[in-house]
Amino acid sequence: MQVFSFYIQYWEGVFEELLPIDVLVNQNLMAKKKFKEIIAQPGTAVLVDFYADWCAPCQTMTPVLEEVVDHLGGKIKLFKLNVDKNPQASLQFGVRSIPHYILFKNGKILWRKGGYMTKRDLLQSLKGFI
Repeated sequence: MQVFSFYIQYWEGVFEELLPIDVLVNQNLMAKKKFKEIIAQPGTAVLVDFYADWCAPCQTMTPVLEEVVDHLGGKIKLFKLNVDKNPQASLQFGVRSIPHYILFKNGKILWRKGGYMTKRDLLQSLKGFI
């Protein structure tokens, strides 16, 4: 295997520091592995919130999501995924608009929904899966 010794710039909203390409590749692999490990936790339901920092409805939903997760008493873990920093995950799961929520259990999708939701609607939706 040939190791590349040049540097590249990549874009995540702003230019980041220059890193060797093998470091970038390893960071991306580790991020993918960690995300897959998180959604595949046995017996644990994981709610993934696909969001962006610039998205006003996403910011509005953050306290609603936190309240719902607290109300459910730890039966669901909340994981926030920034679509600007993780575009591959968005593509992999077909997320075309934000905010978007996907509930995973044992690595499988149980439920998904996009857009703003009230606390009541979100609770009713999630209670059927826990």
